[in-house]
Amino acid sequence: MGMLTLRQMRYFDALSETLHFGRAAKRLNISQPALSAQIAAMEVHFGGALFQRRASGVSLTSDGLLVRERIRRILNEVAELESLTAAGTGILSGRLRLGLIASVAPYLLPQLLARLAAEHPSLDCEIRESVTRTLIDDLLGGELDCAIVALPVEEPGLETITLFDDPFFFAVPDAEASRFAASVPLDALKGERLILLEEGHCLRDQALQVCQIAGAGQMSSLGATSLTTILRMVAGGLGATLIPQMAIADEARGSGIRVLPFEAPAPMRTLALAFRPSTARRRDFEALAAIACAPAALHAATSEPDQTALA
Repeated sequence: MGMLTLRQMRYFDALSETLHFGRAAKRLNISQPALSAQIAAMEVHFGGALFQRRASGVSLTSDGLLVRERIRRILNEVAELESLTAAGTGILSGRLRLGLIASVAPYLLPQLLARLAAEHPSLDCEIRESVTRTLIDDLLGGELDCAIVALPVEEPGLETITLFDDPFFFAVPDAEASRFAASVPLDALKGERLILLEEGHCLRDQALQVCQIAGAGQMSSLGATSLTTILRMVAGGLGATLIPQMAIADEARGSGIRVLPFEAPAPMRTLALAFRPSTARRRDFEALAAIACAPAALHAATSEPDQTALA
């Protein structure tokens, strides 16, 4: 019986992700019969089916699930080994797969990508924007090299470099701003209808923490999947929301919204760069974190000196 090859493992990994022979073959840029032959050879090697075939696609068998866990671990180690080559060619060069949560990407990326292009022209930066859970899974699965997320990150398989604090402000319809003090106390949220993102977004979870501290009770998602949509709802008089400071310049100018600071200690979120501790690219991530922190002085300029971090 022959040994498993790295190529077979990568074929298996692609099929276990797509759960469809046609899509996996397209991703791998091979023919479907070639993929089927390699998967069949693996099943002979393991002495049983790794996938259950159906007309609509495939699913992993119990043996297949066990194999997937180990193969992904091996492929991650291979990726880390391959990254040693990139590590020797200079800081922030070669391919870098960076993930960002959706409530950060639109506001941080313009400055970040501009500096990376100017200072590290040999870097090929691939961007993926998603919710925290997906980014964490992609990091653990080796699909991303690093990701900018909000703390805490409680996965034991990841390490973080803290970037900067991003205070929350209170966004209300412009016509209703006179009801509030110049600095809004948290308990003022109790009587307001708050519009939050749909479940799965970390910005929703952070806003809920603020609401729990304030004892607020009226909350609604109204099907919103972006901060931009929520702020349009606020401008339309449907309620109020919390907006992170980094989003104010892009989202709240001339939009029928008034953005008010909270009374100190104001709530805030802390952003961090997450990565696998086994990486050979720690110097790259430290350099990337330093560049990502550059806009922090702008963010901090209007923040209260005494703030309450959301954990």
